[in-house]
Amino acid sequence: MKRHLLIVLLFIAGQLNAQSILFKGDSLFTNKSDLSITVTLQQPLIAYLKALAPNQDSLAKKGNYQFSFYVDNHLVYHTELWPGFPDPNEQQWTKPLIDYNHEGAYWSQFAWYRFMNNGGDSALTDGPHTLKIVLRPYVKAPDLRIGEIIAEGQFPLYVKRKVKAVPLPLAKVQPYKDLPVSHEKFDTNRIKQLKGEIEAGVFRHITSIVAIKNNKILFEEYFNGNARDSLHDVRSVGKTFAAALTGLAIRDGYLKSENQTLGAFYPLTGEKSKITLRELLTMSAPFDGDDSDNNSPGNEENMYPTDNWVQFTLGLPVDTIKYHGQWHYFTAGVMLLGSTLDKIIPGGLEKYADKTLFAPLHITRYKWQYTPQHAPNTAGGIRMNSLDFAKFGLCYANKQLIPAEWVEKSLSHQLPVTGRENEYYGYLLWNKKYGQHETYYCSGNGGNKIFIFKDLVIVVTATAYNMPYAHGQVDKMMEQYILPAIY
Repeated sequence: MKRHLLIVLLFIAGQLNAQSILFKGDSLFTNKSDLSITVTLQQPLIAYLKALAPNQDSLAKKGNYQFSFYVDNHLVYHTELWPGFPDPNEQQWTKPLIDYNHEGAYWSQFAWYRFMNNGGDSALTDGPHTLKIVLRPYVKAPDLRIGEIIAEGQFPLYVKRKVKAVPLPLAKVQPYKDLPVSHEKFDTNRIKQLKGEIEAGVFRHITSIVAIKNNKILFEEYFNGNARDSLHDVRSVGKTFAAALTGLAIRDGYLKSENQTLGAFYPLTGEKSKITLRELLTMSAPFDGDDSDNNSPGNEENMYPTDNWVQFTLGLPVDTIKYHGQWHYFTAGVMLLGSTLDKIIPGGLEKYADKTLFAPLHITRYKWQYTPQHAPNTAGGIRMNSLDFAKFGLCYANKQLIPAEWVEKSLSHQLPVTGRENEYYGYLLWNKKYGQHETYYCSGNGGNKIFIFKDLVIVVTATAYNMPYAHGQVDKMMEQYILPAIY
């Protein structure tokens, strides 16, 4: 049975305004532990910000807390929170640092995972430790100003994360529509061990793993309450469906080629009219939109609140110097691609996708998300079960259904991925190598993947949305368990 502790520690240390951080959690710290903090201040944060920058306006937009994380009294990491959360007018607030069943729901969790990714994971070795958190105010106006300590507290942890997971038996594989059971040999012990580690929380929030070798089901495992018929929200994995449907639309004569420009479909002038569909497919359009830049006008978070996403995207400024042929992650461009297909194909994209892609694959249970104009949202979010996602991947592996010439273009090094060594981008498909094994893959928030190898398709679904470990843990599963078990 878990033992929960509630500890309040006050640290004055010569600073009369220093107050407390209260920790609530289990002193036995495992892969599935929860931990929350309550912060109590002598005065609201906004008062400390005014003291730091008395002549500045809009301080709530220029400052926040600086979190410093200590393990055994050694500073491991500090981070300045983005302005906005928590409310700077609050004098007391409670938030989870870890909430296993609701990861990604609170700003505080991202502060914790930045700490874990920047030294915390290695500092919290198995055994007894003391975790301490110190809060200071900061203002960036424009230079960074850091105030004195306004709250701190510490909590004893006995870390037990390196569990020896018990291998679990594999599920019996049953045939599925168009997918018979494989009888090829693989290292079942590795997959049993992986299954045990997922159940133990070593790998977090994985919902399914499916392997299709030579068009047959090699293994199929489900976790965290999911089953074969579960529909998974795979987020940006859905972007690749826009690429497949573009190839089909060219085949059927609705498009001349991917080199057609936006000026052929919308009343645009100047540089915008010259932007090609290929640039949308390779995320190299010169629209000033970059989802990795919170200040980018075309960041996807600026699109969602608007009532017309197409108008939003077409209204973005163009920067032909900054984005001259350069890859940059641009969700709005993929939405625009799908909405353009919806505009030009008689009956719309939803009916076309069902007739030309899903029905031939015998995919009957799926759910689109939609734009405000009720076009299928190709920015991401289509839901299917794992085996149906695998069948989509097989279209590329087998050059089946999607024209072979289009598949070859899609599975090619169209552009290097900015900021990543030896990684490339095709037509809305990522590319890299695991050792000697090259893969093209669809990728979505939370650690969702469809991996396409020459004779193998792997589907991993997960719900670790917005968690910094989400994609890295899938890489580890592939490198240490899945690929060594199969090859």
